[in-house]
Amino acid sequence: MEITELYDIFQIVNGEHYDPHRVLGMHEIELNGETVIGVRAFLPGAKSITVIDMKNKKKQYPMTKIHEDGFFEVLLWDRKECFRYRLEYTNDSGITWAGYDPYAFLPTVSEYDRYLFGAGTHYEIYNKMGGRLLTHGGARGAAFTVWAPSAKSVSVIGSFNQWDARRHPMRRLGVSGIWELFIPGLAEGDQYKFHVVQCDGTPVDKADPYAKYEQLRPETASVLYNPKRYKWRDKRWLTAAKAKNQYASPMNVYEVHLGSWRRVPEEGERFLTYTELADQLVDYVKEMGYTHIELMPVQEHPFDGSWGYQVTGYYAPTSRFGTPDEFKYFVDACHNKGIGVLLDWVPAHFPKDVFGLGRFDGTALYEHEDPRRGEHRQWGTYMFNYGRKEVSNFLICNALFWLKEYHIDGLRVDAVASMLYLDFGKEAGEWVPNQYGGTENLEAIEFIKHMNSIIKEKVPRALMIAEESTSWPGVTKDPREGGLGFTLKWNMGWMNDFLFYMKQDPLFRKEHHNRLTFGMAYHYSDNFMLVLSHDEVVHEKSSMVGKMPGDDWQRFANLRLAYGFMYGHPGKKLLFMGGEFGQYREWSEKRSLDWHLLQYADHQQMQAYVQDLNRLYFGNEAFWKEDFNPHGFQWIDCDNKDFSVVSFIRRSEEKEVYCICNFTPVCHDTFRLGVPYKGKYKEIFNSDSIVYGGSGVENETEPVTEDIPLHHFCQSICLKVPPLGMIVFEHLEEKKKIANRVSK
Repeated sequence: MEITELYDIFQIVNGEHYDPHRVLGMHEIELNGETVIGVRAFLPGAKSITVIDMKNKKKQYPMTKIHEDGFFEVLLWDRKECFRYRLEYTNDSGITWAGYDPYAFLPTVSEYDRYLFGAGTHYEIYNKMGGRLLTHGGARGAAFTVWAPSAKSVSVIGSFNQWDARRHPMRRLGVSGIWELFIPGLAEGDQYKFHVVQCDGTPVDKADPYAKYEQLRPETASVLYNPKRYKWRDKRWLTAAKAKNQYASPMNVYEVHLGSWRRVPEEGERFLTYTELADQLVDYVKEMGYTHIELMPVQEHPFDGSWGYQVTGYYAPTSRFGTPDEFKYFVDACHNKGIGVLLDWVPAHFPKDVFGLGRFDGTALYEHEDPRRGEHRQWGTYMFNYGRKEVSNFLICNALFWLKEYHIDGLRVDAVASMLYLDFGKEAGEWVPNQYGGTENLEAIEFIKHMNSIIKEKVPRALMIAEESTSWPGVTKDPREGGLGFTLKWNMGWMNDFLFYMKQDPLFRKEHHNRLTFGMAYHYSDNFMLVLSHDEVVHEKSSMVGKMPGDDWQRFANLRLAYGFMYGHPGKKLLFMGGEFGQYREWSEKRSLDWHLLQYADHQQMQAYVQDLNRLYFGNEAFWKEDFNPHGFQWIDCDNKDFSVVSFIRRSEEKEVYCICNFTPVCHDTFRLGVPYKGKYKEIFNSDSIVYGGSGVENETEPVTEDIPLHHFCQSICLKVPPLGMIVFEHLEEKKKIANRVSK
């Protein structure tokens, strides 16, 4: 035997070969000018191996063990051409089994696939990477593909090979950095990892970055799963979504953490499953009148306390609540009840868990090598290297994967500011300027523009929502016009100003009146969503009702007023779970919401109020039809800081409503308000109604205009404004075009 052959054998035995298919399997071999067929196999623990011709099973060729660790070889002197075969193995215990040879199959990833992946433009790479069940070369099994360009060797380990890294070494496909192997005979439910010998020789077991299913924590293996089995029932929803104008549609979102919305106390406080949530949560959201559910991240994550924001399984819905098909059932149930599904998505950073993406092949593969660019020290995580084509492809395809394969209606992109700014959360010396000396992360900007452009092209129904906390210009503008291309932006500035204002004692709110009204000064610079999210009810920030000043009655009145003002203000809406019934305790991922509070009148009334507020919002297009058109909003009076009262008009082409908000506990029995039309006005909503726990200051009679000019209008009405209350009026007479209104 030649020295090179011995070297190959030793590399196979030691698990260090980068191209085992060149050694193992069936090959044509030139010996003394003659072509002969040879077969080599490596199976630690095998006592004997026999080659069986699949066309003529009587033709069997016993192999010779040429290395004690389990390396076998046979030369088939009677065969001149390769043929289809199986290997029959017998171990030391006398147990015999047979199967196709993994090293008899061509690659499952084409050169063109590898080219597109390297260029960052393979938008369905998730169908080519990771562990996938398929039929290949006439055999059922699983193909495994992983990107690890600097690894010395990579093997598939799993429940099917006793986690032995020697059994299934992978081959490296040229300069692509992709390693590949097809293993026949594997089935759904088989667990696996990639055993990577890193560039410095360190062995490490990694979960599959593209795994479609993963074990329940604290276990960390990937699991083979057939993602094509589920039969969707939401064609009508998807068809309608394609034709829908998202900007001119109602959108009031219920933000949910699935693990703590509700639990099962009689079964040890276990989580609800996806199928149970499809019944209980979806029915609740529908009954409450929300249009969408936003899920805090459901991608697989090892640590409950991260709330899902430190992801290790980007392509796998967490197994905490069930299987991928059961999650699809949940999304399907939402769509069939008319509820859209938004998903929190985390492309900014990932955790340092050894089995995850970090230092995958011994180098900074998914992250930057320089910690000043590659780490979020505040969060203890790595930052993605958006300038690397394969990394941007991984993330863009991940976004497309959830939108296409799971029918998700939109992604709320977490921590966009941390992606845009190189100095985000860092002190001097902890970050590196860009090539022009600035703080902008040029690679991240290009990634975001690329991502949003591709998603708009391939999934035009999808909402892309940025959680961006700075004044970065053009977040929702088209990339062709210099924008980032998001559909909506969370209005963090409005949220901070508004909550600061609401926390103030009403006596002193007049000193901060600008905090209440300033949001409209920049509202049309982007397409905004108003949010009262989970971040505002944790870490000693208090619950929503707990933020409100005063006694219990005033707290609930303030909260009703706050929600009323939010729903009247232009922009789409989001409220975190528990806020709708006035939960007193801060939210914790460790326990259920405090549903027991609904035995008390205050909380029942708050829940009923939010339900009716949602119905008011959904049933009146003036509240949402022109959220992002200046025509859709007009201040009546925004300067009455001494009374802490604001009033405004919300309108569409066919409808106008008039909102008055009183942020003090003082009742105004004869409050005069300028209005655009003559005639009668009717109160259609009042947060101070007794049914909501209010004091009952309502306008039972319909105010009629008087020729007293006020607020730039030629007429006005006199009405009652309740304490800490929000009221909504509409004009009763024939609807007049806005352009024909009589104004001073």
